[in-house]
Amino acid sequence: MDEQKICRRSYRFYGQVQGVGFRYRAQCTAELYGLTGWVENLPDGSVAMEMQGLADALDRVPETICRGSSWIVIEHMDTKEISVLAKEYGFSAKGW
Repeated sequence: MDEQKICRRSYRFYGQVQGVGFRYRAQCTAELYGLTGWVENLPDGSVAMEMQGLADALDRVPETICRGSSWIVIEHMDTKEISVLAKEYGFSAKGW
């Protein structure tokens, strides 16, 4: 049996990503896939996010956030693997 490991990713989303429910949908996506982390609007109009969980769930995050929304448009996304945080519980949308 192939055991999956916990990963953490840093995301930066550009495009039509503020004022369109992006943070709310990120929170719902985290709950759906059992992920932890945070999401935050940045002053330049982009959105920063860190999520932690199983790699296959993290792979589905951008598509799941956009699914069913004509308002969210990710024009560009930067992603990188970062160090896992021990004892992180839950997901928060900063700035609410």
